[in-house]
Amino acid sequence: MVALSPVPGGSTVEAVLEQLQAQVSGGTWPVGGRIPGELDLAASLGVSRPAVREAIRALAHVGVLEVRRGDGTYVRSSADPRPLLRKVARATLRDVFEVQLAYDVQAARLAARRRTPEDLDRLALLLAARDAATDAETFGDADARFHQGVVEAAGNPLLVEAHRFFLDRLRDSMRTIRLDHEVPEAGPAAHRAVLDAVAARDPEAAGRAAAAIVEPALAVLEGLVGDERQEDL
Repeated sequence: MVALSPVPGGSTVEAVLEQLQAQVSGGTWPVGGRIPGELDLAASLGVSRPAVREAIRALAHVGVLEVRRGDGTYVRSSADPRPLLRKVARATLRDVFEVQLAYDVQAARLAARRRTPEDLDRLALLLAARDAATDAETFGDADARFHQGVVEAAGNPLLVEAHRFFLDRLRDSMRTIRLDHEVPEAGPAAHRAVLDAVAARDPEAAGRAAAAIVEPALAVLEGLVGDERQEDL
């Protein structure tokens, strides 16, 4: 049996995740069983509820936990996802943009076919928030929320959950881009083109607009990686 212990001050969500996974791997929380609530976990670990919630969300995304609205959180698998999570955390900017290109293009195409009036209203608000963001942290959050909004408008629950798992890396990457003027950042017009194509129910135009957001930055990142390889020779 593995007991929870307070997390050292200043630790990240990863430290909380490590403790939660230890409960599963050690058998304290068996498959099919319900884990303690967020308040109890936060008190035991000496952390905030948002930190616990984020760790639970990460484990839910990789299939270890299942959050049942109004009922609690249950253990779905005893598999250890930490090697996978560490690989995601170590992904480079180029890795992130390559994956984002695939997500964005498919999501935009599907959103153009399936969007509702409510989706368009929400995307317009998310785009306005992105346009208004100034500092890097606010911009990273607002950009990620807009892209997640397009994914949600696509109406594919598996795509939504997969993109949520990826969202933190996208948010961090966009903060980096805002501070790094060497890599081009797609502006309001490029993002407006996605929304306009989705509103017009034009999947092909939506896919092209989504690709146009990511491809310029990805091309620069490819060049930077190539330059680094040449320096290593």
